[in-house]
Amino acid sequence: MNLRIYQVDAFTSELFAGNPAAVVPLTEWLDDRLMQQIAAENNLAETAYFVPVSEQNDHWHIRWFTPAVEVPLCGHATLASAAVIRREFQPASWPISLESASGLLTVDIDDDAFILDFPTNEAAPAELPQDLSDALGTGALECFHVEGFFLLIVSDEATVRAISPDFSRIASLTDDSVIVTAPGDSVDFISRFFAPGIGINEDPVTGAAHCLLTPYWSKRLNKKQLRARQISSRGGDVGCEIRDDRVRLRGQATFYLEGNITV
Repeated sequence: MNLRIYQVDAFTSELFAGNPAAVVPLTEWLDDRLMQQIAAENNLAETAYFVPVSEQNDHWHIRWFTPAVEVPLCGHATLASAAVIRREFQPASWPISLESASGLLTVDIDDDAFILDFPTNEAAPAELPQDLSDALGTGALECFHVEGFFLLIVSDEATVRAISPDFSRIASLTDDSVIVTAPGDSVDFISRFFAPGIGINEDPVTGAAHCLLTPYWSKRLNKKQLRARQISSRGGDVGCEIRDDRVRLRGQATFYLEGNITV
């Protein structure tokens, strides 16, 4: 069996920046174990698979796998999938709908950018466990938690840049992902994202994290539209907008490669 595969850098207009995702279009679902094996072989933060629901190529079902597990939501691999759908299946008629484990998502286009419509994910105040703080090498001014995520607020961008986590120790403590954020020097807010418990030490640019970050910073800054940057070594830019219980994330995509998988 031959499968098409694409690798797309998401949340960037430049190659070798943003977050690379693998995208495998399907006509019907493969066995879950095989999809997980392909994701492990790709060894990227996420591999996305999608199948058509509509013959008009405007309605799809999407799933996302890290090298270790299937996840319920992934922003950058959704953006990458939308770029593949636009180039290979649906060049003109947008928006499109995507059924997922996190509900119905939509993606629209605006010139060379994609607009992802995702649910918000608001966390509750929590105490930062001391052992997790030690593993990160930083404390926090505020700590929040929701299933699957810790959200830590620190004082400034320099503090976020200086973090050098002990990934193996974090993985031994929790499967939850850790987002560290602060006001940005040249944007509204910046962040980094660590998820060693699900096979990703540091994710370059994380759409799902901005479903938490956007409502927090929107309230704190009293702004509906914000500019964000994830300051990993690759870096990436995310436009954020809060609309009631939804978040709209704006980003660009750049194709890196395409080929065939033989399984």
